[in-house]
Amino acid sequence: MNLSDIPPKGGSPFTLPMAAFLMLLLLAPFLVARFGLYHYLAIEIAIWIIFAMGFNLLFGYTGLHSFGHGAYLGIGAYAFGLFQHNVSTSLWGGLGAALLAAMVAGGFVALFLSHRRGIYFALLSIAFGQIFWFSSIKLHRVTGGEDGLLGIPRPPLQIGNVAVTLADNRIFYWFVAALAALVVIGLWRVVNSPFGRVLQAIRQNEMRARFVGYDVWRWKWLAFTISATFAGLAGALLAMAQNSAYPDVMSLHQSGLVVMMVLVGGGLVNFWGPILGVLLYFLAREVLGSLTETWLLWYGLMFVVMVMVRPEGLAGLIGTAARREAPAPPARIVETTP
Repeated sequence: MNLSDIPPKGGSPFTLPMAAFLMLLLLAPFLVARFGLYHYLAIEIAIWIIFAMGFNLLFGYTGLHSFGHGAYLGIGAYAFGLFQHNVSTSLWGGLGAALLAAMVAGGFVALFLSHRRGIYFALLSIAFGQIFWFSSIKLHRVTGGEDGLLGIPRPPLQIGNVAVTLADNRIFYWFVAALAALVVIGLWRVVNSPFGRVLQAIRQNEMRARFVGYDVWRWKWLAFTISATFAGLAGALLAMAQNSAYPDVMSLHQSGLVVMMVLVGGGLVNFWGPILGVLLYFLAREVLGSLTETWLLWYGLMFVVMVMVRPEGLAGLIGTAARREAPAPPARIVETTP
């Protein structure tokens, strides 16, 4: 689905690409086992899909360049861990705490960022991200400092009187995959709604959107807050997966990584771009990482070439190839009477 060609009244999310994505989630554990990889890789991919798709609501659809978004990933991770350690060992309580903490932090930062555009927005997002990262290191009694918050339990999934253990990564994957599916379907509905149309209008011409009558500041604030909330969800799942939370999660490296994923995948031009970018990154890490220790250098070079040659990313490249392969419509013969 092209970002510039969304039907005004939306549509059913259950399209062919959505079916392919859901099928991929179902087959991922079997595919990683088939190629001799570990189940944790499938969990990582599903978590980063949530993070990247939520980030693209801000980056691709609203055109706001946030380069400190890893902070909200870390806030979600720490909030989940602190809830387990200090309040109660509860899955839903921890996830709720992570969502709330990331939403509040994102909403607070958005108060300062939403009045800015372009490079000023980007620099302020980095500054706030660094503040959160530095705080996670210095607040040793709360966060564990550089050592991180260790021993975060993975609570069971409680549904009524039934408790399902998530200790096994194979079972935990299905929980993360279900959340990833709900996030993607939910975001599809969001970007196909009038809300999504307004965000696109802001991306294309913020001044014109303001003159039309939209309260641009409020829409940008909402987009940033919602995106940070999704990052918090991904952070909580990451804390569960690692049984810990570290300051590195909030670093500029993590923030830059999600930007690279979205750009390489084509998130600026296509709804499915972030998913393609996440898959490409982790496949490159596993394949290139098995060949050389400097695999990140080669991935970076690939990123540079992609941005220079194909700035629309993988999604744009696939879309262009599909249009070239599509048969041309038959010519219409118009009969005229002499």
